[in-house]
Amino acid sequence: MQLSRDDLIKAYKRMRTIREFEDAVHDEFSAGNIPGFVHLYAGEEASGVGVCMHLEDRDVIASTHRGHGHCIAKGCDEQGMMQEIFGKKDGLCGGKGGSMHIADLSKGMMGANGIVGGGPPLICGAALTAKTLKTGGVAIAFVGDGGSNQGTTFESYNLAKVWNLPAIFIVEDNGYAESTASKWSVGGSQVGRGKGFGMPAIEVDGSDFFAVYEAAREVIDRARSGGGPSLMHVKVMRYYGHFEGDAATYKAADEVAKYKATNDPLSVFRNRVTQAHLLDSKTLDEIDKECKQRIQQCVATAKSSSMPTEADLLTDVYTSAY
Repeated sequence: MQLSRDDLIKAYKRMRTIREFEDAVHDEFSAGNIPGFVHLYAGEEASGVGVCMHLEDRDVIASTHRGHGHCIAKGCDEQGMMQEIFGKKDGLCGGKGGSMHIADLSKGMMGANGIVGGGPPLICGAALTAKTLKTGGVAIAFVGDGGSNQGTTFESYNLAKVWNLPAIFIVEDNGYAESTASKWSVGGSQVGRGKGFGMPAIEVDGSDFFAVYEAAREVIDRARSGGGPSLMHVKVMRYYGHFEGDAATYKAADEVAKYKATNDPLSVFRNRVTQAHLLDSKTLDEIDKECKQRIQQCVATAKSSSMPTEADLLTDVYTSAY
């Protein structure tokens, strides 16, 4: 399917925004300016954007603890996200969730999740709602290669198939379940695993936005038309450690550099569209500059924003009065 010029600009802008956002969070966390724990998505941009380009607000996603990229890909406000990560009152969740719990239900973002394998059961519920109410919506769980081994994930595969739910499972295999190589923790492609649960399954190169986009279009169209769940095994590379502060000594010293040289998602996209004369380098350079300035402003605003107050402590919780 040929993407329009506007769609290509939108896709590149979202991928570049994710990269700038994650690089900025890396710098600010390293400087001691961000509380809590963060896990960065840099290097995996084509996966989240290639999938979410097909989605609308009626469609929902559930994320992992590496959720910033999924949030941006689904259309969440970067300013609200940055303030949330800094723990500020005007963050998307009032500064109470932080990096691993960003959510925006108005955008169909059910939330990042600190529980490994916590997303798949949530999207089964959302998919059942879409099916029951006949909204035409789909529900998508992004799952890490480590989370793909959880019982919650297996039970969700089974439930989605038995109930023929409009659910899609995107396994983002970045090579490591925390520090254990996925060739040991997962044992190779998950296509066979998906088929074992009776679902159509496909493996795709996560460095190639266009490959992800086409594969996602197929499984999302199938789900919308009542064809049931599918699994996508997306092979990606994370550029930072599992978490910020992880020295990543389990990786070869040049592993990320070699990947970036030939498979960086932004470079692959840029090369494809310029060589095909779909976009020119000047347009892409302007997007790069715009996204960097946008994220710099997000950081500056987050730093100067107010912290939650004592009066905010008991908001957004369920309490009983006695």
